[in-house]
Amino acid sequence: MKNVDDLIASAAELAERGLSKGEIADELNVSRETASWLVERSGAASEPATTPESAKPTGGPHDIHVDWSALGRDSVRLTYAGQAMADLLSKEGDEVDLTVGIEKAGVPLATVVSRELDTDLGAYAPRKHQWDEGDIEKLGGSFSRNFAQIRNRDCYIVDDTITSGTTMRETIEAVREEGGNPVACAVLVDKQGVDQVDGVPVYSLINVVRVGSEE
Repeated sequence: MKNVDDLIASAAELAERGLSKGEIADELNVSRETASWLVERSGAASEPATTPESAKPTGGPHDIHVDWSALGRDSVRLTYAGQAMADLLSKEGDEVDLTVGIEKAGVPLATVVSRELDTDLGAYAPRKHQWDEGDIEKLGGSFSRNFAQIRNRDCYIVDDTITSGTTMRETIEAVREEGGNPVACAVLVDKQGVDQVDGVPVYSLINVVRVGSEE
């Protein structure tokens, strides 16, 4: 995808396939607010009849789209990226025996990290995958029972991008609630430039720094 029009078209296609706005945000590596804006711009979402023109989205949100499909579509490239992420995490401690991937895109990366660091593999589905409108806090994420369980284990958390930090924070909290200890996180791209989330260090292959006014 080269421009905003391509993003809008992709958002429309995903919405027509029945994906929630949270899932669209995940697929396009943008915030939930940006996903909503793209869907509404595309016309794939029905506008309430009472919504005035002045209230409809115009200028767009302040966000950065990250397209890492050149890595994701090739297993060799994806493996190299995962190996680099594993190298970032490798000095965090010998007691870590579990790597948790955040679904969807974080899981294949976590699989490579897990293999490189000789850990078990877990998978977490964040609440944003269920989100379309309203209060996301009323929804809940979950750990897949098809993967390793969390309790009493030190673990790494792996995802593709940090956009606002909300999903990473949710996952850290979920790990702790399950009795696990999140030791460190790793992502391909950090759009917030954070060093830590809730006291857990964050390592990224690429940091995005916004320069200039957002006005």
